Amino acid sequence: MNNFTWHNPTRIHFGKGQIPALAKELQASKKILVTYGGGSIKANGVYDQVVEALDGLDWIEFGGVEPNPQYDTLMRAVELGRAEQVDFILAVGGGSVLDGSKFIAAAIPFQGNTWDILAKRAPVSAAVPLGSVLTLAATGSESNAGAVISRGEDKLDFQSRLVYPVFSVLDPETTYSLPKRQVANGVVDAYVHVMEQYLTYPSNSMVQDQFAEGILRTLIEIGPGVVDSTDYDLRANYMWAANAALNGYIGLGVPQDWATHMIGHELTAEYGVDHAQSLAIVLPGTLTILKRQKHEKLVQYGKRVWGLSGDEEDIVDAAIAKTRAFFEAVSVKTRLTDYGIDPDEAYLKVSGRLVRHGLLKLGERGTVTPEVAQEILALSA
Repeated sequence: MNNFTWHNPTRIHFGKGQIPALAKELQASKKILVTYGGGSIKANGVYDQVVEALDGLDWIEFGGVEPNPQYDTLMRAVELGRAEQVDFILAVGGGSVLDGSKFIAAAIPFQGNTWDILAKRAPVSAAVPLGSVLTLAATGSESNAGAVISRGEDKLDFQSRLVYPVFSVLDPETTYSLPKRQVANGVVDAYVHVMEQYLTYPSNSMVQDQFAEGILRTLIEIGPGVVDSTDYDLRANYMWAANAALNGYIGLGVPQDWATHMIGHELTAEYGVDHAQSLAIVLPGTLTILKRQKHEKLVQYGKRVWGLSGDEEDIVDAAIAKTRAFFEAVSVKTRLTDYGIDPDEAYLKVSGRLVRHGLLKLGERGTVTPEVAQEILALSA
């Protein structure tokens, strides 16, 4: 296990009926900016609960944050926040709203070209504090320090400890009105987040490994059911699993991959597929092409997560096949052609985008080049 320093400062209010906790959390704020997405929170009652909790407080709102939040949209919120001198941001929504709000929080006090935060990784030295009410479990953005923002053909990330949410409200009942597609995407997204941190090479990190395996087994057990049901316990375990997948804990002191995400980001930017759909397309191919490099952990994954036994090569192949089958079981397709994407075109376009963005040596060992990415995508034609 490698050395690490870890501090996750986000306070979690978990469970049904927790939105009123906002009143106490925000009582010291002078001007609050409430951010949200396309307006679903107004249809499902979450907006009304937030408004009630904010009674007596001074707040304004900014709606319309897109899936894969767009820089130009977020800059309108930045201008509003600066003009109104907001001192707290409350993000109400899923990972895209939270990611966008993190950028808004960092950009409001930023001196200089705000695009540099993403394009040049300019250091963030100040940020407006923020909190969240989570309505879609998937990204773990409610208690981590990262965000992914889009601008035209670019889909870029940034990290800053200053944009950890101060608090997050996680009420599983807020997910009841979600379309099945979004819940299914959330299950896949959480699963792949775990795999990016777990399925690399052994580092004698026993606690992190078994914690990660527990999350994967949980998602496998509840995945198909949570997509088709609003059972509270299923939704609660799904929401907490998605948080645990990317709140930082299972990544402590271990090598990490993230090649699937980087390739997937380029697929999303080029073809508009959902983030989780891109991950479902890419991960099986990544595991297959890198199965020699990842052999020990793939065997461990097959045995501990899928309960496989026998010849190690057979375990590896079966574990990869079961991973693809699991994504299909929660109704997330895993082939480029399932989304109307021409594979021959995709290989070239995605590898070209990786070159353009300087993503030349991805993965835990830096072995995933743009040419290897073509091989990966070829297995998901």
